[in-house]
Amino acid sequence: MTKSLKIFEQVIETIDNAAKIMGLSENDIVFLKHTERELTVNLPITMDDGSGQVFKGYRVQHSSLRGPCKGGLRYHEDVTLQEVQALAAWMTFKCAVVNIPYGGSKGGIEVDPSKLSDKELERLTRRYTAAILPLIGPEKDIPAPDVNTNSTVMGWIMDTYSTFAGYTVPGVVTGKPIDIGGSLGRNSATGRGVMFMTREIMHRLGKPLIGAKVAIQGFGKVGSMAAMLLENEGAKIVAVSDVSTGIYSADGLNAEELINYTSDGGRARLLKDYENKKAKKITNEELLELDVDILIPAATENQLTEDIADKIRATVIVEGANGPTTNEAEKILKRKGIMLVPDILANAGGVIVSYFEWVQNIQSLMWDEEEIHRAQERIMIRAFNDVWNCSKEKEVSLREGAYIVAIDRLLRAKKIRGQLI
Repeated sequence: MTKSLKIFEQVIETIDNAAKIMGLSENDIVFLKHTERELTVNLPITMDDGSGQVFKGYRVQHSSLRGPCKGGLRYHEDVTLQEVQALAAWMTFKCAVVNIPYGGSKGGIEVDPSKLSDKELERLTRRYTAAILPLIGPEKDIPAPDVNTNSTVMGWIMDTYSTFAGYTVPGVVTGKPIDIGGSLGRNSATGRGVMFMTREIMHRLGKPLIGAKVAIQGFGKVGSMAAMLLENEGAKIVAVSDVSTGIYSADGLNAEELINYTSDGGRARLLKDYENKKAKKITNEELLELDVDILIPAATENQLTEDIADKIRATVIVEGANGPTTNEAEKILKRKGIMLVPDILANAGGVIVSYFEWVQNIQSLMWDEEEIHRAQERIMIRAFNDVWNCSKEKEVSLREGAYIVAIDRLLRAKKIRGQLI
């Protein structure tokens, strides 16, 4: 059984658990255990050396009950259909828990983008866009950046879609460059949301964020921004990591310096070549086991496993990544009294600001950045309150509370729309 298949099974297990707490029957929730649409495409492109190569891509729509489907596009050699199914389902619950009018979708291409030139990536992106054209659109399914994709990729998708449409359609994607309809505040949105949720959970637990020791696994778009914003709030970032290595300093690291190092204006540099006399190299597993106040897994799925859970010493975990904690590991963490803020709440900042971008595109408006930050914070704090109150009322974990809130909203939408849905 593949890792990705297990990920989708974990989604189903989480749905079943929440439904049991809610007193729902299998008939009530069976529709949430299946996707609405799945498209697999084969993408032939010409490489720079003249050779031909075929890549496999996917687009999965889990639910459109509450509005157009919304979900990122990732480029990774380990992408599978089952992984994309799980990610699409998480998007459905994420949009529902923060109460924005979207359903969930996700896309992916099996490719190592570091092995392709920019021109090859552009050809692949445009071919993929043409292949999934029947599924996407501002009122149907709106892609966004995810692992190994960025605003440039979104610009290629928008241009390709617009070429077929015969006119410019900025609302077909979010996370675009500002000059073609992107939104201010989008690049920092997910990391900013992680900061908001970290600040809020520490406040609810009566613990100071100023001086709190933070370890962040995954120093990409989410982890790096969360590190800088938490540092601005007074937290001490003692460890970060990427795929190459981890870096630890008891005295604290300088998040802005690390961001400047890893972002050299082109493709990101890895931390393995970063030198700091006050810091030492550690493994990703060692980072997860550090004696810190806050642990933020912001890399990929299934990082906090049953084997590692017993060794985790953090008192608070805020999930910056999608699905970083296995169900078996979470049972151990709960038994140890570790407070965990779940992914569908903690990393929802990106889709919230994507929603703002979509609204701006539809209405031909441009909001200022402070307005976007304030609106994002308001929505995320409101969602946190909903989840916190539910978890306290039903005496369940925050993840269970988040899924109860989301499932209740989805069931109400299904009832309102009638039996054909």
